[in-house]
Amino acid sequence: MTTTLDPRFPVGRFERPQAALSTSERGAAIDVLAKAPQEFRAAIAGLNDAQLDTPYRDGGWTVRQVIHHVPDSHMNAYVRCKLALTEDTPTVKPYDETKWAELADSRSPLVEDSLRLLESLHARWVYLLKRMQMSDFARLLNHPEWDAPMSLDTLLALYAWHCRHHVAHITELRKAKRW
Repeated sequence: MTTTLDPRFPVGRFERPQAALSTSERGAAIDVLAKAPQEFRAAIAGLNDAQLDTPYRDGGWTVRQVIHHVPDSHMNAYVRCKLALTEDTPTVKPYDETKWAELADSRSPLVEDSLRLLESLHARWVYLLKRMQMSDFARLLNHPEWDAPMSLDTLLALYAWHCRHHVAHITELRKAKRW
């Protein structure tokens, strides 16, 4: 029996960890964040404007919108991480990523700016993550869209998945289009 890859979730849906991450799982997730900027850069290498403006699936964002979305999303995650480290179980504000993707800067030709932003942001975030104590990863935040508080371990796992998820959107499109 052949299964069809769901183009919305090319690496599968995020699965919330049921327990704290192990030291090796945590290290692997931090490594994903550290390498993500270069993986996004490699994923779009050589694409022209028409290719950047191609949706990764029917009804999906363009490659350009994906590249702009990732630093938008990860800036929110970085701030949420810092809030959880400095406040007792803060409630974070969600944002409408679909509406953000429609804003002028998310459709702009400034792809290189978003890649540089992602590089700088991830450098700071990884620096912080590598210096956190094991107990820090158990700190919690409330996200109104989640049914229970989220630990920083869960946030880390989510954003490592998010990196793989969006890189795969681009690389799977490139395979399909033979770019």
